[in-house]
Amino acid sequence: MKLVSSIIATVMFIALLLVTYCIHIWYFPVNVVFYASITDAFIAAILAAAVLFFTGLFSRLGGFEKSQLVAIWLLGGYAFAISIPTVIDRSLSFYILEKLEQRGGAILVDRFEDVFTKEYMSEYRLVDVRLTEQESSGTIEIKNGCVLLTERGRTIILVSNFFRSHLLPQQRLLRGEYTDDLTNPFRESIEAPDYSCGPSLDNSN
Repeated sequence: MKLVSSIIATVMFIALLLVTYCIHIWYFPVNVVFYASITDAFIAAILAAAVLFFTGLFSRLGGFEKSQLVAIWLLGGYAFAISIPTVIDRSLSFYILEKLEQRGGAILVDRFEDVFTKEYMSEYRLVDVRLTEQESSGTIEIKNGCVLLTERGRTIILVSNFFRSHLLPQQRLLRGEYTDDLTNPFRESIEAPDYSCGPSLDNSN
């Protein structure tokens, strides 16, 4: 009977999560999809926990079992947030499939660079979305038309650069060829772009 009670309680949490998520995205402003989804999962877990602990509907379950359920719900809510709305919102893989479907199911392979630069960037407002996400995360600041990396951003970069260099595949299949190009994607970057800005450059003018 405890198993049945746990299943019923979990179904209740899932229903609350879906309702909370739908109400949030339909009727309230959203800054970042991932953060909004995490918030919805937390709200749903609190509501479900209130029913779990403060009503007699699940009296067969002990306090420890109820706490375990809440922990599982929080983990499940995080998995939902990062695996469904965030992936669909951010995924280039989904975009490729959607674009193929839009164009009748087939696109010339040598025209995909045009698809990404001329269609994907504008259709998904990619620059606006990513700058908004990074600004909301505190990793960048935008001042006087200049995007500035914050100390928090620099800390994250230290971790990501280490992981990319040492813990991503050294031989990754890309279009029929195994390569380590993505462990150091900036190795082919131009040396002196004309888009740099910042206090040091401003002071020199």
